[in-house]
Amino acid sequence: MKINQLHMNSAGGRITCPSAETPRERPLALVFWSDLDEQGVRNAARMLRESCGEPVIVGCSTGGVIQGGQLFENALNATLVTFEHTRFETVSAMAADHPDNRALGRHLGAALNNEGLVHVFVLSDALTINGCALAAGLAEALPSHVGVTGGLAGDGERFERTTLLHGCDIFSGGVICIGFYGDRLRVSQGTRGGWVPFGPERLVTASHGNALLEIDGESALDLYERYLGKHAKNLPASGHLFPLNLREVGSSVWVVRTILGLDRERKALFFGGDVPLGSTVRLMRGSIDNLLDGAEEAGKAARPGEGKALAILVSCVGRKMLLKQFTEEEIEAVAEALGPETTLTGFYSYGEIARGIEGEPCCLHNQSMMVTVLQEIC
Repeated sequence: MKINQLHMNSAGGRITCPSAETPRERPLALVFWSDLDEQGVRNAARMLRESCGEPVIVGCSTGGVIQGGQLFENALNATLVTFEHTRFETVSAMAADHPDNRALGRHLGAALNNEGLVHVFVLSDALTINGCALAAGLAEALPSHVGVTGGLAGDGERFERTTLLHGCDIFSGGVICIGFYGDRLRVSQGTRGGWVPFGPERLVTASHGNALLEIDGESALDLYERYLGKHAKNLPASGHLFPLNLREVGSSVWVVRTILGLDRERKALFFGGDVPLGSTVRLMRGSIDNLLDGAEEAGKAARPGEGKALAILVSCVGRKMLLKQFTEEEIEAVAEALGPETTLTGFYSYGEIARGIEGEPCCLHNQSMMVTVLQEIC
């Protein structure tokens, strides 16, 4: 497995492949960008295609780009991976072509050839697709032994438009899946949070899908505004600092949900995943030390064996909002846990897709650091 990384800032410029050697197989190019106009991203994709062996290009907009041990904004980064013993294929679909997001996930899972499939990495629009339903559909369609990880695209702290890149096409309202095939690919994964619940347990008394209307009979928006105080004027962005811990009826598993939007007329909050009626919820808050510890634990859980490896980090933009100038310390904590032979790429997201800590099926997480490590075995 050969890995090369390229970088372009907001000033643009020519992207040149670091090696003049034309690979035998088309490389995979993972492209993540932050605060760049769409035409600039298209131009970068065309340059990659022309100068880097016509790679298969897949990527998304973000709330910040991870490359190496650093965070980049107003920039585009591309990681080119040329596999020696692993095959991959990509499929994409639009939500508008399916009755619901769960059906969208089932369609994507069925579109991938299952023979030899070992792992699926997912990139999804965040603002028009329910990541919880998408993950459930994928889990239903894919064999149980196939791992699924990925993330929802980001848009900084604006929450206006999130986009995907497939080839040289940029679009919203869709999902891209990368399927990896072969018995020489080792995939490890770790997902951890670091947020701490506070206050009493409360009951969801009115909701619809990912729209939370009432908690304990009170308007969800009113309750959040009371708890957030001066931060309430910056909703929905400030809601990332106070995510919701949720446990569905009949389950012992707690998951984290974060706010992606609101409707003041309905006094509703829209979350990155479903908030089922009857669920038990608690507000959460974080500290810098707790979030850094969580990132380190995610890195340790995904640590590869000896040799070169690629780690794709997907961390929630809410963590970045709380960590501020300490954000790179989160990335460095993961890098140190993974070891010096692992190359890092990734992005800050509006949601993370992965199995749970106790091995639960693939689901949507919020406010977590998710690490996926790909390593070919010699």
